[in-house]
Amino acid sequence: MTSINMRSVLYCRVSTTDQNVELQLTALRQYAERRGWQVAEEYVDLGVSGSKEKRPALDKLMADARRRAMDAVVVFRFDRFARSVSHLARALDEFRALEIEFVSLHEAIDTSTPMGRAMFHIAGAFAELEREIIRERVKAGLANAKRRGRKVGRPRAIVNVGMVREMAANGLSARAIAKAIGVSDYTVRGILSSREKTPSADAPADRNDSARPAVKSRRE
Repeated sequence: MTSINMRSVLYCRVSTTDQNVELQLTALRQYAERRGWQVAEEYVDLGVSGSKEKRPALDKLMADARRRAMDAVVVFRFDRFARSVSHLARALDEFRALEIEFVSLHEAIDTSTPMGRAMFHIAGAFAELEREIIRERVKAGLANAKRRGRKVGRPRAIVNVGMVREMAANGLSARAIAKAIGVSDYTVRGILSSREKTPSADAPADRNDSARPAVKSRRE
């Protein structure tokens, strides 16, 4: 694709509304002009922290990228675009699959060049390192909590087994019962399949679909 036909988009972000985004936009517009790229659209997140997972302009940019509405994404610097190394690596991986180039002015990264493509792989390696460090920290934190006698994991709800069976007898489905009392379908089905248990007993239950079988988790 020739430079003249290259559709670029610009992404900028400032953390507070009193910051001026024009500095970033001016630099990005000048870069696109030097490369002879068309600027198809400018995406700007005003007053949005980089740590936020949901950013309106960035979300729209990614949705438009999946529609192939651009050929290149140009940002002022990495931390204006991605909230972490792993976030950056995932975005770059998606852009590569979509055949969209990525340029960061501050870091002088351009994935349309051999050096830029090398940096893509380096970013991926750092992202994996970051994930491994986070996993190790979580494991160490859980182990420390257990040593101190603290319970770890999601709190468990107490479910009235008799109420569950009465609701089922009145014709409600397991899904409807689960929704009404705030537990998983799996927990309700486990209770209903254990008819030999005392109907009036209460049972602890997980609040998500990965809950343990109710037969194992009940304390009657």
